[in-house]
Amino acid sequence: EHGDLRQRQPSAAPALSLPPTQQTAFLQRVSRGRGGKVVTLITNLRLSPDDQKSLAKHLKQTCGTGGTIKDGVIEIQGDHRESLAAALQHLGYKTKLAGG
Repeated sequence: EHGDLRQRQPSAAPALSLPPTQQTAFLQRVSRGRGGKVVTLITNLRLSPDDQKSLAKHLKQTCGTGGTIKDGVIEIQGDHRESLAAALQHLGYKTKLAGG
């Protein structure tokens, strides 16, 4: 009567976003597993899915490049750590540059 219950996902409570002043974003430059192409990863942010999408869109427009969200990590194509750090600090986030 309710269909296959094994395929139903349990309804999880929506993730709440922390204010930017309470978060530190880690910016990493990574090329491993991407055919030698460099991407910048923005990790350690606790954001709702909608807030994460809007932040990723803003950062992609700031850098003038593409990107995506994978497993809660924002990926921006290219090495844009300095410009991303400035944009995030302007929004109120604390930033740390990580990796080489």
